Amino acid sequence: MTEIIGIRFKEVGKVYYFSPNGKKFNPGNKVIVETARGVECGEVVIGNRSVEDHTVVQPLKPIIRPASENDIKTLNDNRKKEEEIMKVFIKKIEEHKLSMKAIDVEYTFDGSKILFYFTAESRVDFREIVKDLAAIYRTRIELRQIGVRDEAKMLGGLGICGRPFCCSSFLGEFQPVSIKMAKEQSLSLNPTKISGTCGRLMCCLKYEQDCYEELLKITPKIDAYVETAEGKGVVVENNILTGILKVRLDKKQDAPPISVKRDEVKVLKDAKIRVNRDEIAALKGLED
Repeated sequence: MTEIIGIRFKEVGKVYYFSPNGKKFNPGNKVIVETARGVECGEVVIGNRSVEDHTVVQPLKPIIRPASENDIKTLNDNRKKEEEIMKVFIKKIEEHKLSMKAIDVEYTFDGSKILFYFTAESRVDFREIVKDLAAIYRTRIELRQIGVRDEAKMLGGLGICGRPFCCSSFLGEFQPVSIKMAKEQSLSLNPTKISGTCGRLMCCLKYEQDCYEELLKITPKIDAYVETAEGKGVVVENNILTGILKVRLDKKQDAPPISVKRDEVKVLKDAKIRVNRDEIAALKGLED
């Protein structure tokens, strides 16, 4: 077993594991650690706990020290600096007439690097703007082009549900979402109905997917051939959540389909849920 603590460097960011180095830490504590970007100040979100060795990447870096009042002041000062740096970043983009959109700025805790995040529809030659920024701030400058999902996470906003974006409020990492999930959940494959503000499939499609997968195992699919108490027929409609099926009987082809519960039928030949080529072409670009 390995003792770890979980640290987050952004309000809604990925949780990284570190070694507590024999010390006790509680959620909410600020600590100083060494990362790939240099020395950083993060917040403990997972207190001391032991996990299986194979669940963490060894060796874990140790905590340098608990954050002091001066460290907290430095962190707050850096956040203020980022606001001013962002204004300069936007101005330089305009001066160089670059086809890019400034999204965010990060000033590392030790001041050894400034990271500039931007979006662009294609590759951008930003060598000149890097020179300008390096001349102004006299430190290492790094520009990173990010995707639309990362942009939504950084900027935040309200989804079609009326609540703040999941990615900017509680999702530490993006989960893979596919068109197949929308199809299995019987959702309309209308891009405006299943995509978020970022233009990609909504993250919330993932939340209930496990439940749908379990229900799909016991629910005859549309076009499945089943046997009911009134005879054999084809499933023309199903409600996965309620378990109610509409079956068109072989002997009553011209009559309206009958409604039966899924546990009242016997599946003679099940069908498969497929996304056809036209649907894939229409929804191309929604998957990330």
